[in-house]
Amino acid sequence: MKPVAIFRFARTEGAGHFATFLAENGREFRLVLLDEGEPVPCDASQFAGLGFMGGPMSANDELAWTQPVLALMRDAVAKEVPVIGHCLGGQLLARALGGKVSRNPVVEIGWVPVAAEPTAQAADWLGGRERFDAFEWHYDTFTIPPGGARIFGGSTCANQAYVVAGRHLGMQCHVEVNAEMIDTWCSVGADEISEHYGKSPAVQDAVTIRTEMTRKLVQLTSAASALYARWTKGLRQ
Repeated sequence: MKPVAIFRFARTEGAGHFATFLAENGREFRLVLLDEGEPVPCDASQFAGLGFMGGPMSANDELAWTQPVLALMRDAVAKEVPVIGHCLGGQLLARALGGKVSRNPVVEIGWVPVAAEPTAQAADWLGGRERFDAFEWHYDTFTIPPGGARIFGGSTCANQAYVVAGRHLGMQCHVEVNAEMIDTWCSVGADEISEHYGKSPAVQDAVTIRTEMTRKLVQLTSAASALYARWTKGLRQ
């Protein structure tokens, strides 16, 4: 069975529950550490699927790996190799497929409620869930790329997730986070929280984020598992 390739853009933004889910379900994966200079593969067909994680940079930044990643995403879509993008990964997938990435009206940091679209496709991907609290940490947002359909959104960032061709999933939120990741982000991102807390209705302080984590992370992880279960149905052998 071919492995799933997981692309890391920043050391603090690893695969989290995404890798845990794959391992628990017997899916082999390979980490590609772009932040450590590993090259981007050229051929998507060597993998069962492609997973792209988050990062502090913008999807509009032209970095050493930007164009190779966009090309690999387009190659995967052309060859029907499932792609999943988390936050930066979801923005890059939107850009690769003809969408636009720009500043969101407000910054989102912390627990933000999202709601499913009233469609059969949204119900299929979310396991019938109508709403949950997602974890957010972003400044930009994407437009839904041509051929894509939104499956859930929010009041302070309309486009939270979309599906293309029934197999490719792009998300603005971080469904992959675990407790360790959230705690780390609250520590290394303390200045960001201080800068934006009180200026945006979608930014929480670190105490609130950590206090609500115990209860909300259980529901988020459950929603993430539903999304990952649906995504893995399309993996190539």
